[in-house]
Amino acid sequence: MVKKLTKHGNSMALVIDRPVLDLLGIGEDTPLEIVTDGDALVVTPVRDKRRRKRLHRAVEKVNARYGRMLRNLAK
Repeated sequence: MVKKLTKHGNSMALVIDRPVLDLLGIGEDTPLEIVTDGDALVVTPVRDKRRRKRLHRAVEKVNARYGRMLRNLAK
């Protein structure tokens, strides 16, 4: 998806389409974390730390069980 910035006072705004907001569970009151590596801008909804820990545990479990197979498929 290619988007253009919109002038908003002295700033620029990025309009995010409703389907994307709905998919990510983002609303007007959702705090967003914005980071950059100098080339890319990453906007992430701030989530509950417990939820993030559960996700990391699940990913570690999947990697432990299927990591070798996934690495082989990636080759």
